[in-house]
Amino acid sequence: MGSPGLETPVNLLASLALFTVLLVIIPQCAIPAYASTLEAQALLKWKSSLLNQNLSTSSLSSWTLPPQNATSSNATVSSPCSWHGILCNLARSVIGINLTSSNIKGTLNEFPFSSLQYLTYIDMSINELFGRILPQVGLLTNLTYLDLSFNQLSGKIPQEIGNLMKLEMLHLLSNELNGSIPDEIGQLRLLNELALYSNQLNGSLPSSLGNLSSLARLYIYNNSFSGSIPLEIGNLTNLEEIYMETNFLTGPIPPTFGKLTKLTQLHVYDNELIGSIPPELGNLKLLRRLALHYNNLTGSIPSTLGNLTELTLLYLYGNMLSDNIPDELGNLRAMIDLELSKNQLSSPVPSSLGNMTNLEILLLHKNQLSGFIPRFPGDLMNLVVLQLDMNWFTGFIPDNLCRGGSLRNLSLGWNNLTGIAFQAQSLEHFLDEAA
Repeated sequence: MGSPGLETPVNLLASLALFTVLLVIIPQCAIPAYASTLEAQALLKWKSSLLNQNLSTSSLSSWTLPPQNATSSNATVSSPCSWHGILCNLARSVIGINLTSSNIKGTLNEFPFSSLQYLTYIDMSINELFGRILPQVGLLTNLTYLDLSFNQLSGKIPQEIGNLMKLEMLHLLSNELNGSIPDEIGQLRLLNELALYSNQLNGSLPSSLGNLSSLARLYIYNNSFSGSIPLEIGNLTNLEEIYMETNFLTGPIPPTFGKLTKLTQLHVYDNELIGSIPPELGNLKLLRRLALHYNNLTGSIPSTLGNLTELTLLYLYGNMLSDNIPDELGNLRAMIDLELSKNQLSSPVPSSLGNMTNLEILLLHKNQLSGFIPRFPGDLMNLVVLQLDMNWFTGFIPDNLCRGGSLRNLSLGWNNLTGIAFQAQSLEHFLDEAA
């Protein structure tokens, strides 16, 4: 999810082509130099408000204008186009500012929002910006990319952000922003990626998020959002990744998530979600990771999860799920990490799980599973971790349990196994020898 390099957007290429045609007709001297000079002066005013930017070692040391007595032939030198982090179009207007990791410390209070009408790209990530994101950011109506992440910005996300209707990327992550997401964010119909994680944002998620029809990636984890997940998020049929874990979200997982058929990642763990896992999640045939752990989910594991044949990770632990482990999970042949521990699952472990030939981690501890210890783990050549402790298993430990040769972590304690002391010693010896 790293910030891309400074690139000219596709829709800008058409305008650049137009400028090329105009340059053939209009002499170079006819392009007004004063416009770029005004932009330069406005940027210098912001520079002067920053801390430690007048030093010769500053990343903005190239941000200077020629002396006032410079000849008219040097008028184009007044343009900021040669400055560090500045990109211009053929008319010498500023269209891009890339100051990522530039050791900038200060606020955006003097930033010339009203003077940079052609600006399409801003990346000021990984600096020491503090203070608020001003409402004037809404004046940059040509902006397609805005990245202010990894700073110390505080206050609320201004509702004027909704005026940036050409915006495709919005990265405000890892700041100290608070308050709720403004409803106006739903006006950003071209937005492809929304990253607001690791802030202090709170309140309910606005239903207007469901208007972001172009959204592919939604990252809002590690905040303090509360309330239910809006059903309208199910309208975002271009979504590929959802990360909304580590919040205080309540209510059920929306069954409308079943319409997000392009989804490859769904992470809503470490919240306060209730209700059952909607069987509609079985429609997400491209899903590779499903993490619902550490919630208050109840009911059965839906058999429809067996349709998710691309799934490599399934985390359902730390809930209150009951009933049996469905046989259909055996269809998940791509599975690497299956963790169903710390629930109220019962009945024997289905032998169909032996079809998961890529399985490396199987955690079933702290449930109410019964019957014999299954034999299939001995046939899983990649299995490294097997935890079956704190269940109701009976009988003997299968003699083939360690046959796969990769097992390094085995927990069987706190069951009703026969001859456990002797067999546990034997297994411990086996594992030591294998190591």
